[in-house]
Amino acid sequence: MRRARPRNPATHSPCSSASASKPRCVARIEEFAQTASSRSRARLRMKLPAIIFFLLCSLPSTPAHAQELTLPDCDSKPHAPLDSGGKAAVVLFFVSPFCPTTKSFMAEINQISGDHAEKARFFLIHSDPAVTPEVAFQHAEMSGVRMTVLLDTEQKLARHAGARVTPETVVFSPQGAVLYRGRVNDLYLGPTKRQRAATTRDLRDALEAVFAGRPVPEPQHEAQGCKISGIPQP
Repeated sequence: MRRARPRNPATHSPCSSASASKPRCVARIEEFAQTASSRSRARLRMKLPAIIFFLLCSLPSTPAHAQELTLPDCDSKPHAPLDSGGKAAVVLFFVSPFCPTTKSFMAEINQISGDHAEKARFFLIHSDPAVTPEVAFQHAEMSGVRMTVLLDTEQKLARHAGARVTPETVVFSPQGAVLYRGRVNDLYLGPTKRQRAATTRDLRDALEAVFAGRPVPEPQHEAQGCKISGIPQP
């Protein structure tokens, strides 16, 4: 009687060695790096962080219902703020016309959105239920806003994005992964502690990394400003 030939676990599945804590495609790349030639291995190690970043951002991390979220603009026209429209990222600016800190950042917010309009979709978000379409429109006109302004009166987007203060920025990948959350720069060191000028360019640095296909070096910086009413604070 012929004995059953033992199965070689190494050839059972191309992803059988993947760790349960990692996406299988990422584990497969790491496995290949261990078996490649020394020269190829050295080159792959240099590229591995960028490859893993790309793969992780490609994984579906946002529920379908969140991707399908729509909000009205000042004319009640619906928009999908998490739809990248084929661009490299979605950038959400959570603001308030009643917050003096927001006013201090509007020039830089407008500049950033204008500089990168071809590479990302930009939305100005009002998550304060007290902001009416008329108030939002007036604020946009007075601030020189050229991006789409949306009303998040039920605060669904703010809660999904994790925004708690204004102004605060959240950058999403086309697949819905949060790539950056926090301040535009360090103009404010506290809710009322303003410097003469900003010494960092946190959001710009994050966007440059995203557009270059690199991991964002510092994906989170605490934003300083006015609390969004109705949103739980840490």
